[in-house]
Amino acid sequence: MTPDFTPAPAQEDETLVMPAPVAPQKVRSGGTASSTVAAGILLSRIFGLVRERVLAQYFGTSLYGDVFRAGIRMPNVLQNLLGEGTLSASFIPVYAELLEQGKKEEAGRVAGTVFSLLMTVAGALALFGIVFAPVMTDLFLPGFEGERRALTIEITRIIFPMAGTLVLSAWALGILNSHRNFFIPYFAPVLWNVAIIASLYLFGGALSPDRLVVAAAWGAFVGGLLQFGIQLPWVLRLERKLRISWDTRLEPVREAVRNAGPAIMGRGVVQLSGYVDMVLASFLVAGSVATLGFAMTLYMLPVSLFGMSVATAELPELARKRLGTEVLRERTSGALQRIAFYVVPSSVAFVALGDSIVAALYESGEFDRSDTLWVYVTLVGYALGLLASTGARLFSSTYFALRDTRTPARYAAVRVAISAVLGLLLMLQFEGIAAGPVRIPAGIFSEARVAGHTLGVFGLTLGTGIAAWVEWWLLRRALRRRIGAVGASTGAVARMFLAAGVAAAAGWGVRWLLPELHPLLAAVFIFGAYGTVYFAAAAALRIREMEGVRTRLAGLLRRFR
Repeated sequence: MTPDFTPAPAQEDETLVMPAPVAPQKVRSGGTASSTVAAGILLSRIFGLVRERVLAQYFGTSLYGDVFRAGIRMPNVLQNLLGEGTLSASFIPVYAELLEQGKKEEAGRVAGTVFSLLMTVAGALALFGIVFAPVMTDLFLPGFEGERRALTIEITRIIFPMAGTLVLSAWALGILNSHRNFFIPYFAPVLWNVAIIASLYLFGGALSPDRLVVAAAWGAFVGGLLQFGIQLPWVLRLERKLRISWDTRLEPVREAVRNAGPAIMGRGVVQLSGYVDMVLASFLVAGSVATLGFAMTLYMLPVSLFGMSVATAELPELARKRLGTEVLRERTSGALQRIAFYVVPSSVAFVALGDSIVAALYESGEFDRSDTLWVYVTLVGYALGLLASTGARLFSSTYFALRDTRTPARYAAVRVAISAVLGLLLMLQFEGIAAGPVRIPAGIFSEARVAGHTLGVFGLTLGTGIAAWVEWWLLRRALRRRIGAVGASTGAVARMFLAAGVAAAAGWGVRWLLPELHPLLAAVFIFGAYGTVYFAAAAALRIREMEGVRTRLAGLLRRFR
């Protein structure tokens, strides 16, 4: 059933934390800014997909694929705890408001102090990770034994310092976004991906798989340095009042630190969710962790391109203006409908034609057709919660603009708990645990297989998808008490699903008619038809967001004339 996105007026007895509505000043177009963010993210994700294809080519779903996934995941907890998500909740609203008020000197001092704090904390945690890599491997990956365990410890010690540079990269992103410079910080991860790809191609023919995975870890470390380095000149050009110091007496710094606490807790909860999935997957057959990672990469593509881009572009504007309730509600609702316009066809494509996507991106070398089907089924579980997950990101940005970091953290904890319990229960229905000291038999779907692979990882992602809808509902309900009901029109979302369904039928028709082709070439025809039919159907159904698509296309055509 399509969820109810219909906006409704705020009730008179609802408590509002914002000032009474005032005539809003001119606000930058969210569509233009989000398009700029999306352009940077798109390039980054394209190179990320190339990285994934190269990893699939060299490691497939082998234990070395598991090792790289696990090794890169553990240090990333540092980046995610202190990085973009936390700074978006704590630093950007404070810093952007100082810029709007013309307090450039104070803004530079705040930025410098936050840099010092991040540098100190990230450095200490990176050192902790290097020293205690064996303990963390045993704690977070109890199912890893022998070579899998030893290699994971080795590459964790290489990659952990990289996470510190990525935290500083997130600080640079916060500065640039607040100055309305969106492209460079979201393009910067291209260099991180290129460094890993280069390390694999340079050493792929000369090293054994166990040494090649270590070389890829060194590539990730170098890429982290490059990602921060490319942003630094832009930061210094835009923030000329930057003063690196330890002036924690500044009230904006204190506010940012106060808001960071709940934000870090919220990010920690999200990280816990990812670790729970990885811990559970480590008990499954070899290759399960890698399969989970390949599916997660595809799932995160629309989350980043459409959910993150819109949420990122909206946050500085909402924080700058202290907008009245009516304007805040309208901007949030409009942004949700823009997100849905692209996420609905993404989720339908994953479910209906996902195996063609997986084959086009990953099927080569060690990654064969059976691996394609395994990753595809795993992706379907994620896809069922895709619309909820992207909407929740925007809701969180609205709470951040309200200077409320606690509510998103609280509901993220609820989502993680539900995801963990459901994921475990569903996983055990498809596949028992047979690694490490634990032995639990499979449940009612123990005979279910796809191309010979068990489906425990599908149970995990299905639990994640269901939990995402619970979080979405809780965030929306709480936000309604603050600013009134927000959301896209129910009718518009229903028309989007209809257009996506017609497009999926067209994609299936093209796939049936095509002769035997390379998976990548076949995907060009299948998804070319899918996209064309979706946009044509959206125009025929008079979905409002098509006007924005036409405007951007017209602008591009004028540039090339």
